Amino acid sequence: MADEFMTLPNRIAATARADAGGFAVQIGELTFTWGELDRTMNRVASRLAAGGIVPGDRVAAIGPTSPEYLLLFLGVLRAGACMVPLPTMAAADSLARMIEDAEARAIFVAGPQRDLIESVRSQLSAIAPEGWVGFDFEGPGWTGWEAWIAGASDAPFTVPIGPDEAFNIMYSSGTTGEPKGIVHSHRMRNEHITRMVRFGIGPDSVTLISTPLYSNTTHACLLGSIGLGGRTHMMRKFDALEFLRIAEREKVTHAMLVPVQYQRILAHPEFDRFDLSSFRWKLCTSAPLSPLIKRDAVARWPGKMLEIYGHSEGGANCTLPIDEYPDKLHTVGRPIAGCVIKMIDEQGNELPRGQTGEIVGRQPAMMTGYFKQPEKTAEIIWRDAEGTVYYRSGDVGYFDDDGFLVLLDRTKDMIVSGGFNVYAVDIERVIEQHPEVAEVAVVGLPSEQWGETPVAFVVLKPGATIDAESLRDYANTRLGKLQRISGLKFRDSLPRSEVGKILKRDLRAPRQ
Repeated sequence: MADEFMTLPNRIAATARADAGGFAVQIGELTFTWGELDRTMNRVASRLAAGGIVPGDRVAAIGPTSPEYLLLFLGVLRAGACMVPLPTMAAADSLARMIEDAEARAIFVAGPQRDLIESVRSQLSAIAPEGWVGFDFEGPGWTGWEAWIAGASDAPFTVPIGPDEAFNIMYSSGTTGEPKGIVHSHRMRNEHITRMVRFGIGPDSVTLISTPLYSNTTHACLLGSIGLGGRTHMMRKFDALEFLRIAEREKVTHAMLVPVQYQRILAHPEFDRFDLSSFRWKLCTSAPLSPLIKRDAVARWPGKMLEIYGHSEGGANCTLPIDEYPDKLHTVGRPIAGCVIKMIDEQGNELPRGQTGEIVGRQPAMMTGYFKQPEKTAEIIWRDAEGTVYYRSGDVGYFDDDGFLVLLDRTKDMIVSGGFNVYAVDIERVIEQHPEVAEVAVVGLPSEQWGETPVAFVVLKPGATIDAESLRDYANTRLGKLQRISGLKFRDSLPRSEVGKILKRDLRAPRQ
């Protein structure tokens, strides 16, 4: 079942036939067997079809992780439709643009996001009259989940689904500009599922999911676990102590976490009292992980650890088995099997190996394109001399002599000071070495003299006593002349997306 193309709904149906009473998924206190999960997916698909949703239609949803949200997601796929999970941190006007861009025929909303969607309801022209459903509420103009699904048949529901048909559309937070919907096909998601076999995910694995359902990070492990017959536990909301409790109690074997989660879990004062010996693999993605945290995790947390570098669009994809390469923690590893990565200059010329440039890549799992935006899709494409398509990453880096990728910066975040490129990561790695620093982000701010100048935003560890000027001096005595920071500001926390990415655009924006 793991080696050939099979849709996720068909994988779940096959597991249900083989092990109907087996443990499938638990969210909070609610547990589903494989048979229950399969039958409820049929009910959701049947109800969607009765409401006019046909294969290829888009269904949107917004809210925190919940049983209803997961069942909707899987039921949409069984109906042959395309799921559009929306980011919960986006503003109302951004959400409206995403929903309209996707031409969603129905929208499912959780209580905390109800007012956001209500405020733009008049702008959502494609939603069918009965396509307004509340996961956990009902009211004028809304049908509650239980009423919506009541009476729906759980008889087997099947529609033919081709490998190139849309599985989901993922949107970024959409805080600026027009939204871009990343279309993932069933073929691409099948590739993601089968990759998880090499990490031992399968019927005897226990995976803990703690990131939201709109994040592509979540689906890497979630789809692998459900698609390969593993046990899956899902947290409604991440909490470091609760993560540790579940991991110990359920003997969790696998987890995909983002860097800020590793930071919070390892820093928890009770971390060392928990038995985490059941872990086989800890995976990390979404943003670069500090070498200091990598060392700490390998030293204190049982099991192997893998850092994954990639993008929701596909293209460049590297992995670093952290425990195997202690001298390569400043890298994001080497390209995965089937992935080819090159570097290009600002004019799009291919650079010799070892030189710094924008990272472009290709691999078996690549998006179909940006939904209804061929011109935006064309912008991300780079072709080599033979015309082979690669996707531009927007990241700057280089390969070291051993073929490990060193990631330097986003092209849009690169600091150009006095006409020279300055990479924030080099400065951040120096500052984070100070024993009183918890985390740091460096951005370029306007400078009349230099064009841009590096400024550091720092979160100190509890009980730290160092002042900003002393920490700036500490950094500048260890940095090259072009790298020296002109300012250092303390913050209680750094702005982050819901999946933990530091929002450098917020640090560059003037504070109100």
